[in-house]
Amino acid sequence: MTSTLLGVRAVLFDLDGTLADTAPDLAGAANRMRQRRGLPPLPVERLRPVASAGARGMIGVALEVRPADPDFEALRDEFLAEYAAALDIETRLFEGVPQLLDRLDAAELPWGIVTNKAMRFTGPVLKGLGLSQRAAVVIAGDTTPYAKPHPEPLLEACRRLEMSPAGAVYVGDDLRDIQAARAACMPSVAAAYGYLGEQGDVAAWSADHIVTHPLQLLELLGL
Repeated sequence: MTSTLLGVRAVLFDLDGTLADTAPDLAGAANRMRQRRGLPPLPVERLRPVASAGARGMIGVALEVRPADPDFEALRDEFLAEYAAALDIETRLFEGVPQLLDRLDAAELPWGIVTNKAMRFTGPVLKGLGLSQRAAVVIAGDTTPYAKPHPEPLLEACRRLEMSPAGAVYVGDDLRDIQAARAACMPSVAAAYGYLGEQGDVAAWSADHIVTHPLQLLELLGL
């Protein structure tokens, strides 16, 4: 892997499936809903691929209810309440991420988070992970009127960092992350170690780069 992001002045990350493994706590909320309905729990690995899709993904797999279903809204509210009550029990940074962030800090390369997760969940998760005061910028799913794959969350992050999108790079584990970066004219890195979705084919996303471990990003950045 060659150092091809040497001009980058900031690194932006997706949260779920890229920086943090939030799937166990998301799955816990879904399984409590199943238990309430007399259903056996599903293994975390069955739910992990859809973790980046949040309530939509979890309800779809755990209860086989989709957004078009008339029961979906009530189930989503129930899921979000369950998740809010226990969202930092098993959530952890992915292996290698602590060292990655330490290296970025040491190099004085600002990094931030752009996630579709609402701020009422993002804030507590970041606090539990010890990242609240470290991120240079945090854009949640409700910070702007739009969510990824719309480019506006990434563009807002760049405005707050006072830099052009071309000077940043976005790292994410979902197709919509790469689509958002492309729409923002920002270099992209696909995190192949993340959740990827049920039909995740990273090679088909047309990301500028693919990493299979967080620390590989350092080589791309010349660090």
